[in-house]
Amino acid sequence: MKNRRSFRRVVVLSILIAFAGAAALSGLNSHVKISAGERIISPEEAAGLPGVDCILVLGCGVWADGSPTPMLTDRLERGIELYEDGASGKLLMSGDHGRLIYDEVNVMKQYAVSAGIPSENVFMDHAGFSTYDSLYRAGEIFRAEKIIIVTQSYHLYRALYVAAGLGLEAYGVGSDQRSYAGQRYREAREFLARAKDFFAVIFRPEPRFLGEIIPVSGDGDLTND
Repeated sequence: MKNRRSFRRVVVLSILIAFAGAAALSGLNSHVKISAGERIISPEEAAGLPGVDCILVLGCGVWADGSPTPMLTDRLERGIELYEDGASGKLLMSGDHGRLIYDEVNVMKQYAVSAGIPSENVFMDHAGFSTYDSLYRAGEIFRAEKIIIVTQSYHLYRALYVAAGLGLEAYGVGSDQRSYAGQRYREAREFLARAKDFFAVIFRPEPRFLGEIIPVSGDGDLTND
């Protein structure tokens, strides 16, 4: 009888802890979305912003043949559009280039250059392994202070929240042009990632790599490899 009561207590306590955890995660997600939501703007509004140091395009995957995935293609198209509309004279492509066999940022730069953007105006951040790393390095390595972030809308809230937490003046423009396979999984992952980065901006850990300072005001070809 005593064992049964103890077991019931453990079950009830476990359920209460699970509910409390879910409520905390939900609260953090709401906080991140509400805090960042007003800085999501239209392409037309972005084009009218003065003094933007760069348009930061966040990487998200390339195919084995070296072509960008649909999500990345839409981010690149939006970034190029903003550049051509005069939102900023510099593009910063930030993504994963941590392995010889996988390279997001060169694919991203070549896409922009093929669209007619001068190579020297396109910077590559080879160590943008996470949203947090990309934003941290945008300020510390590339010396950007005022930026426009380009990514899909579901991701913009966290990116803008992190940017503000790291002292950047940031605005976001969504790049949603179609439906994307696997979006439910991404939404669930993002729910957890928002909570993770809520704490990241409090404690401000350094990213995996820092390195030499390359101001985005200079020559993007200095980031070529």
